[in-house]
Amino acid sequence: MKTLTEAFRSLFEVNMGIRGGERIVVFSDIIRPDETPSPDDADRRRRLLEVAEQAARFAGEHYGNARFVSFPATAASGAEPPEELWRAVLGDGVVDRLASSGLMPRLLAKQASPQELDRARELVCAARDQVADVVVALSNNSTSHTRFRALVNHADGRFASLPNFDPEMFFTSMEVDWAALAERTGRLAEAVNGAEEITVACPNGTRMRFGKQGRPAAGDDGLLTAPGSFGNLPAGEVYLAPLEGTSTGVMVLEYAPTRKLTSPLRLVVERGEVTAIEGDEPYRLKLEQKFAESAANRNIAELGIGTNDRATRPDNILEAEKILGTIHIALGDNSGFGGTVSTPFHEDYVFYQPTLTAVAADGSERTLLLDGRPVFMASAEGN
Repeated sequence: MKTLTEAFRSLFEVNMGIRGGERIVVFSDIIRPDETPSPDDADRRRRLLEVAEQAARFAGEHYGNARFVSFPATAASGAEPPEELWRAVLGDGVVDRLASSGLMPRLLAKQASPQELDRARELVCAARDQVADVVVALSNNSTSHTRFRALVNHADGRFASLPNFDPEMFFTSMEVDWAALAERTGRLAEAVNGAEEITVACPNGTRMRFGKQGRPAAGDDGLLTAPGSFGNLPAGEVYLAPLEGTSTGVMVLEYAPTRKLTSPLRLVVERGEVTAIEGDEPYRLKLEQKFAESAANRNIAELGIGTNDRATRPDNILEAEKILGTIHIALGDNSGFGGTVSTPFHEDYVFYQPTLTAVAADGSERTLLLDGRPVFMASAEGN
C-alpha cells in the first residue's frame, strides 16, 4: 500500500513538478471557537491540519526551502485569507507596498476595483522573485476564488487548492492515472467549447440551462507544472463561468458540501440568480443567511463536469465534484475564472446521473453525458 511519504513525493514531484531551489509554502486552517462542525468533520479537519504540517516538513527535508503557515479558518470559502499568509507567500516587501498604496484593505475585503487589481498585479509581478514558487493550500475553506490566489498565479507561482481535503484521498482519487485523466479532461473541454449553450437534466428534478457565449471552458487535470498553474487536487473536471443573467431552471440539492441533506432543497433560478428556496432542510438557513449578506451570493457562478474515474465520495465536495459522470453548479464568486461577480463566497453542489447537452450556435445538439455516462468519450473515439 502507498505510504504517506510516497503520497507527498507524488504531490510535489508529479503534480507540482518541483524543481531545485524553489520556495514552497504549505498552509492550513484551524477550527475557530465559534464553529460547530460535526464530530466526524472536526476529526477530518484535525487530521488535515496535521497532514498539512507533515507535508511542509517533508518538503523542507527533501527540497529545501519550505514553510508551513496555519491560521483560524476564514468565514467562508472564497473569503480572503489573513495578511499573515499574504506575507508568507508574496513577501513582506510586496505586502508593505500593497499596504502603503492603500490596496491591501481593499484586497482583503474583496472590494478592489478593476483598476486597483491591475495596480496590485503590477506591484506583485515587479517583485515576482520574492513570491513562493509552489503553494499547497491544505486549508478546509477554499482560497481558489480569492485575489490572493490570483496574484500568486500572476507572479508565476504554481498553486494547488485542496479545500475540504481528507487525507484518505491520497490513497483513492489522488491515485488516478494522471496522463489518462489529462486526455479525458482535454477531450471534454474541447467538446464543451463547441457550444453556445448547455442544458442539464437529472433524475432528481434538476433542469437547468446555461448561456456559454464568450465563456471558455477550462480543464483541471492536476498537472500544475507550468508557471502560473492553478487547480484542485484531487483534480478532474471541466469548468466554466456561465454568462451572467443567462442561467435558468431548477436545482434540486441532495448534498451540502460535507453531508447528505435530510431532505432535498429546491432552488429556483431566474436570469442567472437563485430567486427562491423550497424545502425545510436546516441547510436552507445557511443559504438564506448568505443571500441576505449579499445579492451576489445568489449568482450562478460555475458549471463543472467531473472527469476523475477514481473519485467516489458523495459526502465531500472536493472529491464529489470530480466524480466521472457528475456535474456541479456553484453559487457566488466567479471573478477568478472568467466571470464578473466578486463576493467572498463560493459554494459548489453536485448532481448525479445528469444528461448534459451542448447546444451549438446553429441549434444543433450533442449529448456529452447521458444519465451520468460519459458518452463524449465514445463519440470522440469514433471520430
